[in-house]
Amino acid sequence: MNIRELLEVTNTRDASDLHLVSEYTPTLRIQGELHELVTFPKLLGKDIEVMIFEVLSPAQKELLLQNRELDFSTSLEIGEEIVRFRANAYYQKGTLAVSFRRIPSRIPTIEELSLPTLLHEFAKLKQGFILLTGASGQGKSTTLASIIAEINLNRKTHIITIEDPIEYVYPKGKAMISQKELYQDTHSWDKALKNVLREDPDVVYIGEMRDFDTISSALTIAETGHLVFSTLHTNSAAQTVDRIIDIFPASAKEQVRLQLSMVLSGVVTQRLVPSILGKRIPVCEILLGSPSIKNIIREGKTHLIDNTIQTSQTEGMLLFEEDLKQKVEKQLITPEIAVEYALRPDRYLQMMER
Repeated sequence: MNIRELLEVTNTRDASDLHLVSEYTPTLRIQGELHELVTFPKLLGKDIEVMIFEVLSPAQKELLLQNRELDFSTSLEIGEEIVRFRANAYYQKGTLAVSFRRIPSRIPTIEELSLPTLLHEFAKLKQGFILLTGASGQGKSTTLASIIAEINLNRKTHIITIEDPIEYVYPKGKAMISQKELYQDTHSWDKALKNVLREDPDVVYIGEMRDFDTISSALTIAETGHLVFSTLHTNSAAQTVDRIIDIFPASAKEQVRLQLSMVLSGVVTQRLVPSILGKRIPVCEILLGSPSIKNIIREGKTHLIDNTIQTSQTEGMLLFEEDLKQKVEKQLITPEIAVEYALRPDRYLQMMER
């Protein structure tokens, strides 16, 4: 058993993730559920160490041993296809473990992902701030990649991505794309974000807004007339706005509310929900930077955001529960699943009673 064999199985089984943990058999995540590869033996810590070191450079190995965890990417040639994997190696109970996330070689379109057609409009913007939010493993990176791929194919722009690690690799289109990977192409998020404006971008993709510095930099880049995309681990549009504002000190909150209201073009919250056909499909909440939303943000009345989204469907906004309701009516998901996955179950039940 070697790492290539396991990654090939991951690709063949169309799994999203491969987990290698000592004292467990290799385990795949398929359509959100874990499946043990029972034909393989249980792993020992030394087995996992050999497999991880096989795909790391000497510099990455040193970083892993020093920091006890490491984000990295690797690729595997299978037939005529090159399959990429994003990975995180970490220690648990004193032994190495790793999780691989499979990145499809071809970037799916917005239609192929069954996403709202409104997302095409984000690919047409010249400037603004677009956020994809949701928990880990809910397809945020893939959704953003589909939007950026559309820009790449249709517009002569310079797109710069800053990622940890690089996930999707974009084919040649009308755009010029510079993809920067943390520790390989830049020493830190701070340095990459500080220098990105000197690199003449039109579009900037920041892999994840992790802290005050990345959020502050993202706002500044958007404020200077660029189109900025990023992700955040929040569960709703209102929570996203609150998270951004709350990370700033009290003395700066009024200024950041004004800044955010000026640049925010949209927030898409996404969750993958089990469908009747057995596969997971995306359910979305969409907030747009309309005049009413901008006023709400400036005035600090974020408790009004949910109601504003619900009453602004004609503008293209979409409450998560409304998208659930539509998918139940189209017989894509069951009512029971809709209630289970609703962000606001009471509001969803009220909608269904109308």
